[in-house]
Amino acid sequence: MCTDSYADTGTDPLMARARHLWESLAGVPVSFASGGGPTVVTAPASALAPPGWVGTVLLGDAALVTAPTDDVAHAVRRALAGVPTPSLTDPGAVARVWPVAEVLGPATLAYLSADDFHPTAPGAAEAERLPAGHGDLHRLLASVSEEDAGECGLDGITSPGFVVRDGAAVVAAAGYGNWPGNTAHLCVLTAPRARGRGLAGQVASAATAHALAAGLLPQWRARPAASRRVAGALGFRELGAQLSVRGTQSPTIS
Repeated sequence: MCTDSYADTGTDPLMARARHLWESLAGVPVSFASGGGPTVVTAPASALAPPGWVGTVLLGDAALVTAPTDDVAHAVRRALAGVPTPSLTDPGAVARVWPVAEVLGPATLAYLSADDFHPTAPGAAEAERLPAGHGDLHRLLASVSEEDAGECGLDGITSPGFVVRDGAAVVAAAGYGNWPGNTAHLCVLTAPRARGRGLAGQVASAATAHALAAGLLPQWRARPAASRRVAGALGFRELGAQLSVRGTQSPTIS
Protein backbone atom coordinates (compact mmCIF):
# COMPACT_ATOMS: atom_id res chain seq x y z
CA MET A 1 0.00 0.00 0.00
CA CYS A 2 1.33 3.41 -0.93
CA THR A 3 1.92 5.62 2.10
CA ASP A 4 4.15 8.50 1.04
CA SER A 5 2.90 9.34 -2.46
CA TYR A 6 -0.43 8.65 -4.01
CA ALA A 7 -1.17 6.78 -7.21
CA ASP A 8 -0.98 8.63 -10.51
CA THR A 9 -4.27 9.18 -12.26
CA GLY A 10 -3.55 7.94 -15.79
CA THR A 11 -6.30 5.60 -16.85
CA ASP A 12 -6.62 3.98 -13.42
CA PRO A 13 -10.30 2.97 -13.12
CA LEU A 14 -10.03 2.88 -9.32
CA MET A 15 -8.89 6.50 -9.25
CA ALA A 16 -11.65 7.48 -11.69
CA ARG A 17 -14.33 5.93 -9.46
CA ALA A 18 -12.90 7.54 -6.34
CA ARG A 19 -12.81 10.98 -7.97
CA HIS A 20 -16.33 10.61 -9.27
CA LEU A 21 -17.51 9.84 -5.73
CA TRP A 22 -16.02 12.97 -4.21
CA GLU A 23 -17.12 15.17 -7.10
CA SER A 24 -20.68 14.04 -6.36
CA LEU A 25 -20.22 14.83 -2.66
CA ALA A 26 -18.99 18.38 -3.26
CA GLY A 27 -22.54 19.72 -3.47
CA VAL A 28 -21.92 21.77 -6.63
CA PRO A 29 -20.86 20.81 -10.17
CA VAL A 30 -17.07 20.49 -10.02
CA SER A 31 -14.30 18.21 -11.29
CA PHE A 32 -10.74 17.43 -10.29
CA ALA A 33 -8.44 19.53 -12.46
CA SER A 34 -6.97 17.52 -15.32
CA GLY A 35 -3.70 19.41 -14.94
CA GLY A 36 -3.45 18.78 -11.22
CA GLY A 37 -3.52 21.16 -8.28
CA PRO A 38 -6.45 22.47 -6.21
CA THR A 39 -9.88 23.46 -7.47
CA VAL A 40 -11.54 25.72 -4.90
CA VAL A 41 -15.32 26.26 -5.06
CA THR A 42 -18.06 27.74 -2.91
CA ALA A 43 -20.23 24.85 -1.73
CA PRO A 44 -22.18 25.48 1.50
CA ALA A 45 -23.82 22.04 1.28
CA SER A 46 -20.54 20.17 0.68
CA ALA A 47 -20.11 16.75 2.27
CA LEU A 48 -16.32 17.12 2.19
CA ALA A 49 -16.38 18.80 5.62
CA PRO A 50 -18.75 19.75 8.45
CA PRO A 51 -21.05 22.74 7.77
CA GLY A 52 -19.12 26.00 7.78
CA TRP A 53 -15.74 24.30 7.38
CA VAL A 54 -13.31 24.10 4.45
CA GLY A 55 -12.99 20.57 3.09
CA THR A 56 -10.13 19.23 0.99
CA VAL A 57 -9.95 15.87 -0.75
CA LEU A 58 -6.68 15.09 -2.51
CA LEU A 59 -6.71 12.22 -5.00
CA GLY A 60 -3.60 11.68 -7.06
CA ASP A 61 -2.19 14.98 -8.27
CA ALA A 62 -5.38 17.05 -7.89
CA ALA A 63 -7.63 18.22 -5.08
CA LEU A 64 -11.14 19.48 -4.56
CA VAL A 65 -11.52 22.21 -1.94
CA THR A 66 -14.98 23.36 -0.85
CA ALA A 67 -15.64 26.53 1.13
CA PRO A 68 -18.85 27.69 2.84
CA THR A 69 -18.93 31.22 1.37
CA ASP A 70 -17.51 33.15 -1.57
CA ASP A 71 -15.31 35.24 0.75
CA VAL A 72 -13.78 32.17 2.35
CA ALA A 73 -13.32 30.51 -1.05
CA HIS A 74 -11.48 33.60 -2.31
CA ALA A 75 -9.19 33.71 0.75
CA VAL A 76 -8.47 29.98 0.58
CA ARG A 77 -7.82 30.08 -3.16
CA ARG A 78 -5.22 32.82 -2.68
CA ALA A 79 -3.62 31.07 0.27
CA LEU A 80 -3.34 27.63 -1.31
CA ALA A 81 -1.80 29.00 -4.51
CA GLY A 82 1.62 28.70 -2.86
CA VAL A 83 1.12 25.28 -1.29
CA PRO A 84 2.54 22.24 -3.14
CA THR A 85 -0.23 19.85 -4.15
CA PRO A 86 0.98 16.93 -1.98
CA SER A 87 0.81 19.27 1.07
CA LEU A 88 -2.80 20.36 0.58
CA THR A 89 -3.94 17.89 3.24
CA ASP A 90 -1.05 18.65 5.61
CA PRO A 91 -2.52 20.64 8.53
CA GLY A 92 0.79 22.35 9.25
CA ALA A 93 1.26 23.49 5.66
CA VAL A 94 -2.30 24.84 5.49
CA ALA A 95 -2.03 26.60 8.86
CA ARG A 96 1.08 28.43 7.68
CA VAL A 97 -0.86 30.19 4.91
CA TRP A 98 -4.42 30.40 6.26
CA PRO A 99 -5.68 31.13 9.80
CA VAL A 100 -6.99 27.82 11.12
CA ALA A 101 -9.02 27.48 14.32
CA GLU A 102 -9.76 23.74 14.27
CA VAL A 103 -8.72 20.68 12.26
CA LEU A 104 -10.21 17.27 11.47
CA GLY A 105 -7.79 14.81 9.91
CA PRO A 106 -5.95 14.23 7.79
CA ALA A 107 -7.30 10.78 6.96
CA THR A 108 -6.03 8.59 4.17
CA LEU A 109 -8.47 7.45 1.48
CA ALA A 110 -7.94 3.91 0.20
CA TYR A 111 -9.91 1.91 -2.35
CA LEU A 112 -10.04 -1.68 -3.51
CA SER A 113 -10.69 -3.44 -6.79
CA ALA A 114 -11.90 -7.04 -6.79
CA ASP A 115 -8.72 -8.21 -8.54
CA ASP A 116 -6.54 -6.82 -5.73
CA PHE A 117 -8.55 -8.24 -2.82
CA HIS A 118 -6.56 -10.43 -0.42
CA PRO A 119 -9.07 -12.00 1.99
CA THR A 120 -7.92 -13.37 5.31
CA ALA A 121 -6.60 -16.91 5.42
CA PRO A 122 -9.19 -19.63 4.73
CA GLY A 123 -8.40 -21.17 8.12
CA ALA A 124 -9.74 -18.15 10.01
CA ALA A 125 -13.06 -18.66 11.76
CA GLU A 126 -16.02 -17.36 9.79
CA ALA A 127 -17.36 -14.06 11.09
CA GLU A 128 -20.89 -14.11 12.47
CA ARG A 129 -23.47 -11.84 10.86
CA LEU A 130 -25.66 -9.47 12.83
CA PRO A 131 -28.23 -6.99 11.49
CA ALA A 132 -27.19 -3.33 11.46
CA GLY A 133 -28.18 -1.69 14.74
CA HIS A 134 -28.05 -4.95 16.71
CA GLY A 135 -27.67 -4.49 20.44
CA ASP A 136 -24.35 -6.34 20.55
CA LEU A 137 -22.89 -3.79 18.13
CA HIS A 138 -24.07 -0.96 20.37
CA ARG A 139 -22.52 -2.69 23.38
CA LEU A 140 -19.19 -2.89 21.57
CA LEU A 141 -19.39 0.80 20.73
CA ALA A 142 -20.22 1.64 24.34
CA SER A 143 -17.13 -0.28 25.52
CA VAL A 144 -14.62 1.94 23.69
CA SER A 145 -13.63 5.59 23.97
CA GLU A 146 -15.76 8.30 22.42
CA GLU A 147 -12.94 9.01 19.97
CA ASP A 148 -12.73 5.37 18.85
CA ALA A 149 -16.51 5.12 18.51
CA GLY A 150 -16.65 8.27 16.39
CA GLU A 151 -13.65 7.28 14.28
CA CYS A 152 -15.02 3.87 13.30
CA GLY A 153 -18.53 4.95 12.23
CA LEU A 154 -19.95 1.54 13.08
CA ASP A 155 -23.24 3.04 14.25
CA GLY A 156 -23.92 4.18 10.68
CA ILE A 157 -23.54 0.92 8.78
CA THR A 158 -26.30 -0.22 6.42
CA SER A 159 -24.81 -3.64 5.69
CA PRO A 160 -24.89 -6.57 8.08
CA GLY A 161 -22.37 -6.36 10.90
CA PHE A 162 -19.66 -9.04 10.68
CA VAL A 163 -18.48 -9.89 14.17
CA VAL A 164 -16.19 -12.07 16.25
CA ARG A 165 -17.01 -12.91 19.86
CA ASP A 166 -15.01 -13.67 22.96
CA GLY A 167 -17.48 -15.73 24.89
CA ALA A 168 -20.80 -13.95 24.56
CA ALA A 169 -19.33 -10.50 23.94
CA VAL A 170 -18.64 -9.08 20.50
CA VAL A 171 -15.01 -7.91 20.51
CA ALA A 172 -14.56 -7.04 16.81
CA ALA A 173 -17.03 -5.88 14.20
CA ALA A 174 -17.08 -4.49 10.68
CA GLY A 175 -19.65 -3.39 8.15
CA TYR A 176 -20.17 -0.62 5.65
CA GLY A 177 -22.42 2.28 4.89
CA ASN A 178 -23.82 2.81 1.40
CA TRP A 179 -22.38 5.99 -0.07
CA PRO A 180 -23.14 7.60 -3.46
CA GLY A 181 -21.58 6.13 -6.59
CA ASN A 182 -22.11 2.54 -5.46
CA THR A 183 -19.50 3.02 -2.75
CA ALA A 184 -19.21 0.94 0.42
CA HIS A 185 -17.63 2.95 3.22
CA LEU A 186 -15.94 0.41 5.52
CA CYS A 187 -16.31 0.72 9.29
CA VAL A 188 -14.21 -1.46 11.61
CA LEU A 189 -13.85 -1.60 15.40
CA THR A 190 -12.02 -3.90 17.81
CA ALA A 191 -12.34 -3.77 21.59
CA PRO A 192 -9.07 -2.58 23.20
CA ARG A 193 -8.59 -5.87 25.09
CA ALA A 194 -8.81 -7.88 21.85
CA ARG A 195 -6.45 -5.83 19.67
CA GLY A 196 -3.31 -7.30 18.19
CA ARG A 197 -4.94 -10.65 17.43
CA GLY A 198 -5.82 -10.07 13.76
CA LEU A 199 -9.54 -9.76 14.47
CA ALA A 200 -9.90 -6.43 12.65
CA GLY A 201 -8.63 -8.01 9.45
CA GLN A 202 -10.93 -10.98 9.91
CA VAL A 203 -14.15 -8.98 10.23
CA ALA A 204 -13.05 -6.37 7.68
CA SER A 205 -12.32 -9.12 5.17
CA ALA A 206 -15.87 -10.46 5.56
CA ALA A 207 -17.41 -7.00 5.16
CA THR A 208 -15.23 -6.22 2.14
CA ALA A 209 -16.14 -9.51 0.45
CA HIS A 210 -19.82 -8.71 1.00
CA ALA A 211 -19.38 -5.26 -0.59
CA LEU A 212 -17.52 -6.61 -3.62
CA ALA A 213 -20.16 -9.31 -4.15
CA ALA A 214 -22.73 -6.51 -4.30
CA GLY A 215 -20.73 -4.72 -7.01
CA LEU A 216 -19.73 -1.85 -4.69
CA LEU A 217 -16.48 0.13 -4.49
CA PRO A 218 -14.94 -0.46 -1.03
CA GLN A 219 -13.58 2.71 0.58
CA TRP A 220 -11.35 2.75 3.66
CA ARG A 221 -10.81 6.07 5.41
CA ALA A 222 -8.35 6.00 8.29
CA ARG A 223 -5.98 8.00 10.43
CA PRO A 224 -4.37 5.41 12.77
CA ALA A 225 -1.41 3.53 11.32
CA ALA A 226 -2.81 0.22 12.57
CA SER A 227 -6.02 0.73 10.59
CA ARG A 228 -4.03 1.57 7.48
CA ARG A 229 -2.01 -1.62 7.86
CA VAL A 230 -5.17 -3.71 8.02
CA ALA A 231 -6.45 -2.06 4.83
CA GLY A 232 -3.14 -2.62 3.07
CA ALA A 233 -3.10 -6.30 3.98
CA LEU A 234 -6.52 -6.71 2.36
CA GLY A 235 -5.33 -5.07 -0.86
CA PHE A 236 -6.63 -1.53 -0.47
CA ARG A 237 -4.59 1.14 -2.25
CA GLU A 238 -4.14 4.58 -0.74
CA LEU A 239 -5.06 7.07 -3.46
CA GLY A 240 -5.20 10.26 -1.42
CA ALA A 241 -6.29 11.98 1.75
CA GLN A 242 -8.99 14.17 3.28
CA LEU A 243 -8.62 17.21 5.54
CA SER A 244 -11.23 19.52 7.07
CA VAL A 245 -10.40 22.85 8.69
CA ARG A 246 -12.42 25.56 10.39
CA GLY A 247 -11.00 29.01 9.81
CA THR A 248 -11.04 31.97 12.13
CA GLN A 249 -14.00 34.32 11.92
CA SER A 250 -12.31 36.92 9.72
CA PRO A 251 -9.56 35.32 7.62
CA THR A 252 -7.02 37.80 6.26
CA ILE A 253 -4.35 36.71 3.83
CA SER A 254 -1.44 39.03 3.22
